[in-house]
Amino acid sequence: MKFERTYKVNPAFNYASLTDIVMQLLIFFLLSSAFVVMPGVKVQLPKTQFSDTQTDRQTVVTITKDGKLYYNSEEVTPPVLAQRLIPVIDADRNRVVIIRADKTVRLDRAVEVIDIAKGVGAQRFMIATTPAQGM
Repeated sequence: MKFERTYKVNPAFNYASLTDIVMQLLIFFLLSSAFVVMPGVKVQLPKTQFSDTQTDRQTVVTITKDGKLYYNSEEVTPPVLAQRLIPVIDADRNRVVIIRADKTVRLDRAVEVIDIAKGVGAQRFMIATTPAQGM
C-alpha cells in the first residue's frame, strides 16, 4: 500500500531565514562594540620632534596628572612598584623601563620612578612622547 504525501518538498532555498540571522548578528556586534573600552591609562604625553621606538624588552610605568603610578594598567604605590619590577629586571638586565608621564607631571615624580627602577637594578630608561604636529 502506497501512501501519498500531502506536502511536496520545495527544491528552492529560502534565504529569508538566513538573512534574518545575519542581520541579528550584525546588530549584536554593532551594539556590543560600543561597550568595548580600550585598556590603559589615559595621559597626555609631551610632544617631541624626534622619537625613538622600542618594541621588545620593555616595561611601562605610567604617571597620571594626579601623580598616581600605574604598572601595566594596574595602580600601584612606590613600594609595590619596586616589588613588581624586581623579578622583571632580574630576568633581563637590558630591559627598557618606559615612563609614560602626563605632560603636567612634576619632574620630581618622574625622577622618583627612575630612582625606584635604578634601585632594583634597571639600567635603561626612556620617556614616552608623541610626535609634534607638522613634523
